[in-house]
Amino acid sequence: MAVHTSQSVAKAADDDTVARGRSRGTGTPTPPGRLRRALSTHWYAWTMVAPVVVVIGVIIGYPLVRGIYLSMTDANERNVARSIGVNHLPATYEFVGLDNYTEALTGEQFLGTLGWTLVWTVSCVTITFCLGMALANILNRRIAGRSAYRMALILPWAIPGFVSVFAWRFLYNEDRGLLNKILSGGGIDGIPWLNDPTWAKFSVIAVNVWLGVPFMMVALLGGLQSIPSEHYEAAEMDGATAWQRFRHITLPGLRPVSTTVILLSTIWTFNMFPVIYLLTRGGPGEATQILVTQAYKFSFEISPRDFAQSSTWGVLILVLLLIFAAVYRRVLRTQGDDW
Repeated sequence: MAVHTSQSVAKAADDDTVARGRSRGTGTPTPPGRLRRALSTHWYAWTMVAPVVVVIGVIIGYPLVRGIYLSMTDANERNVARSIGVNHLPATYEFVGLDNYTEALTGEQFLGTLGWTLVWTVSCVTITFCLGMALANILNRRIAGRSAYRMALILPWAIPGFVSVFAWRFLYNEDRGLLNKILSGGGIDGIPWLNDPTWAKFSVIAVNVWLGVPFMMVALLGGLQSIPSEHYEAAEMDGATAWQRFRHITLPGLRPVSTTVILLSTIWTFNMFPVIYLLTRGGPGEATQILVTQAYKFSFEISPRDFAQSSTWGVLILVLLLIFAAVYRRVLRTQGDDW
């Protein structure tokens, strides 16, 4: 009886569709469009998502469009609209097209900063992933005090980033820092951690790795615990060594997790403003300046503040990350992964 009723309802719906199509003079039923079909099927979900989409559009969409527009002008502190007392000065900047992009891409400053940004990103992500993998494998075993170790290793992630950076800045202090006091106690001269270009680069990488390892460890530990233990037991019975088990079971089992955390870590590190700005402010000189801190410097530190150049660098950063994500996705698909 229920089957008969459902068939009758379906037939009535089909007849109604045919009638609507014929009433339009086509003689054939008019199938609903994809958007209309999605709205009619998932209208409740769209209703719930709509406020979030509007908020994101206002918070992210408008600044993005505004930044792209400013990157095609010569806007700076002296020619934007501003108020001086009761007097309002209108904007006098002009549209210059792609001149800012040409200047940035052909200039030594952008290319030099991009080179260090890539070194910084690759170094931090590689070291963070390797350390996170090693710690996750250790904590995945049954060892005494495993919970305490986990809590201790997650602690750097729980502390606010600016607090951690200031603590490291105190440790790196050339005269009163704990690191140089330890070295001087062993008869070794103090190291200018933040005042020498080479040591400053090592220092900022070390701090970012220290901040990033907990996230990587927790994510990979969750992936390890999702791998069935029967696979390891079967491989061990077949005489597989520890390296063979790691290579043929652990790494393939962690691929869905590792691809995601590597992508996220790369984007976060590429735009890691707090570590560089709070620790070295891009110094000494411009040694540790990455793209995002240099864009900030254009807009807030130099005089006159160059809003057009800052916007140009911001758009280029976005384009570079989009290109990386597209290439990364293509590489994963060629390897048989779906992302």
